[in-house]
Amino acid sequence: MKKNPLRILWLILGFAAIGIGAVGVVLPVLPTTPFLLLASFCLAKGSEKFHTWFTGTKLYKNHLDEFVQNRSMTLKTKFSLLLPASGMLLLAFAAMPNWYGRAFIIFLIIFKYVYFFTRIKTIPVEKS
Repeated sequence: MKKNPLRILWLILGFAAIGIGAVGVVLPVLPTTPFLLLASFCLAKGSEKFHTWFTGTKLYKNHLDEFVQNRSMTLKTKFSLLLPASGMLLLAFAAMPNWYGRAFIIFLIIFKYVYFFTRIKTIPVEKS
């Protein structure tokens, strides 16, 4: 990882995003996940130790490593990412009181699957 002159700024943004994400745990109006994802991104940019640790995790190796290197995923990986996200969107669909919101959620579900199967190459599972 190269020396980043904005390292301090990335670290400050990362810790601020963690703080906002933590507040989002108790405040239902503030989403937690996007802030924690932002924190992960910022900390990886600002800290070589965090970047090394994150790229060494089982989660990264199982789901993101192949995508980052080759812009490809196995079918199993695609479905392990798409199905839980679709389940959460279907819960939001059930809770949505208006049809505009429901139509948008259906659009998101369809867009996710179209993107994953047209823009991300599907590779066979390597046999060990």
